[in-house]
Amino acid sequence: MENTLIQQESDDINYHLHPYTNARKHQEQGPLVIVKGDGVYVEDIHGKKYLEAMAGLWSVALGFSEKRLVEAAMRQFEILPFYHQFTHKTHDVAAQFAKRLIDIAPVPMSKVFFTNSGSEANDTVIKLVWYRSNALGLPDKKKIISRLKGYHGVTVASASLTGLPGNHRGFDLPIDRILHTACPHYWRDAQEGESEEQFSTRMAQELENLIQKEGPETIAAFIAEPVMGAGGVIVPPATYWEKIQAVLEKHDILFIADEVICGFGRTGKMFASETFGLKPDVLVLSKQISSSYQPLSAILLNEKMFNPIADESNKLGVLGHGFTAGGHPVAVAVGIENLTIIQERNLVAHAATVGAHMLKRLHELGNHPLVGEVRGIGLIAGVELVIDKSRKTALEVPGQLGTMVIKELQDLGVISRNIGDTLAFCPPLIITVEQVDEMVNKFKQALDIVHEKVTG
Repeated sequence: MENTLIQQESDDINYHLHPYTNARKHQEQGPLVIVKGDGVYVEDIHGKKYLEAMAGLWSVALGFSEKRLVEAAMRQFEILPFYHQFTHKTHDVAAQFAKRLIDIAPVPMSKVFFTNSGSEANDTVIKLVWYRSNALGLPDKKKIISRLKGYHGVTVASASLTGLPGNHRGFDLPIDRILHTACPHYWRDAQEGESEEQFSTRMAQELENLIQKEGPETIAAFIAEPVMGAGGVIVPPATYWEKIQAVLEKHDILFIADEVICGFGRTGKMFASETFGLKPDVLVLSKQISSSYQPLSAILLNEKMFNPIADESNKLGVLGHGFTAGGHPVAVAVGIENLTIIQERNLVAHAATVGAHMLKRLHELGNHPLVGEVRGIGLIAGVELVIDKSRKTALEVPGQLGTMVIKELQDLGVISRNIGDTLAFCPPLIITVEQVDEMVNKFKQALDIVHEKVTG
């Protein structure tokens, strides 16, 4: 048996190129092979159990063993295992889910376009924005503004929207017509004596300055996560969204809300657009839309976005874009059942309540020598680690401290993720108060172990 386990690990090293991984380091250390899931826990090939504090990749809302999702997939496999939406075709579950998404949208929306991932969705949005500008006779109005530390995917176009150097270096990105404005991280970037509202005013002014520099007539859209995820779980400061939206409205710039991480209850509301009073023209959804039991994403368009696109498709004879598996019937059937369960079990309110407890417990660690800032909302949080609290600095090599803590935490039976020196916590929506306590208690143990090592 042991030889079989070793063989599976070596096969991974020998034959598998991993995403978001140092390929040479992987050859040295090998993989953590997960083979089983149960609720908020997963189990590795050696039988060790872990609390999955990242819900996989911010995404498994209902945990790793929801039988109703499995049954929904199997029913659909037996009825209609595949069909598409090209050339006026559809299937019943796609139409049903599109209506349900429009019904629960945080602002009035008109149409749904299905894709397979957040990256595909945001790549599609870029194309639709350009298509719309052409439809309106505005061929120069094509630039899209994103933010530094924003995360919007990894295709050539969506990775260009992403504002993280690791997604650009070596790939010749970003592409033309994609711009980036400042990241609204108050704790890290506020000037001395600057209030949250003053900081937000400065962020809005930086956006205004960028628009003026490029020419308002050239800016088509602004894309942003309501709460930044892969950039470090950065929660916007007071009045930030109010001021940013005022700038966009002033210049008639489309607002794209990327709720790939935030949607379906993560911030304590069904959508973070409700949490922060956002009024997007486009809403991008994925991850918790199906609890990641199937690849699925959706783009919601309002009338302002849809009508010019529809007119242009009529003029040209076709909207020449789509994916073979976009809106796959099995994925959509799982999405329908996933949303039904979230609503039936009142998991959005549950996330708000248990999330408040999680944040309370994490804030109790604020006096720990390695904790610089605790930030979060609902059931998503980030803890930024430091060695020197006054200077807000960690070890000499960025990310080294976070990597040390994440290793100790995994050894203790909790899977999290370090984003540089910030540890992220984004457990399944079904997590209990007791399981949150288990997670935070082990995090405290990991912090203590690493503090002893670095001060030893």
